[in-house]
Amino acid sequence: MGRAWAKRLTKKTKTDASRCQAWSKCSRAIMVAAKGGADPDTNLGLRLAIDEAKLANVPRDNIQKAIEKGSGANTDTASFDHLVYEAYAPGGIALIIETLTNNRNRTAPELRTILDKNGGSFANAGSVSFQFDRRGEILIEAGHVTEDQLMEIALGAGADDIQGDDTDGWQVLTDGASFLAVKTAIEKAKIPVASAGIVMHPQNTIEVTGEAADKLTKLLDLLEENEDVQKVHGNYVMA
Repeated sequence: MGRAWAKRLTKKTKTDASRCQAWSKCSRAIMVAAKGGADPDTNLGLRLAIDEAKLANVPRDNIQKAIEKGSGANTDTASFDHLVYEAYAPGGIALIIETLTNNRNRTAPELRTILDKNGGSFANAGSVSFQFDRRGEILIEAGHVTEDQLMEIALGAGADDIQGDDTDGWQVLTDGASFLAVKTAIEKAKIPVASAGIVMHPQNTIEVTGEAADKLTKLLDLLEENEDVQKVHGNYVMA
């Protein structure tokens, strides 16, 4: 798996502990999105959070409880802040770290420790984000669709680009307005979606190999294991 997105497709098999952690992060995202309304038909953010939870196999009861908790229907409400940190990994790799936290004083020091111990550092606000564009991303594992079929379906529904092959799998990129239409078209065609959401897509990438790739993988894994971290975006390509 050479690409950053292709690497994510290899993480589908999880231990019970990591599965619970993934479910917890999905529930947290739903709670935050539900503050804007409990109806996913009128709250796009909630719909996206629910879709991601379903792809992570979060039980329906858990999803409903998170909606009630976030929307105030449940008296046991929770408050989380969406904080975005910009950082550098070894080799000048740019990272955007999205978090949802109920304790601002905890999150930054924990992330700083992880970065410092693994050759990374926080970056000044704006020094990394300009290198990324916010786009819709749909990932499909290899073997479920041919390139010609995917191009006809996805591009016909408004996708901007399709990357990948029969070995790495497929990445479909859209703008924000077309994301749901493209995702719906792919699902209606009975093509299994491994992951779908809004991501920070790098304008340019840096190839990482050998020992540097091992160190970067370790850093990314440690960041993603942090309970407050929702997503980590980077401008790397694993060669």
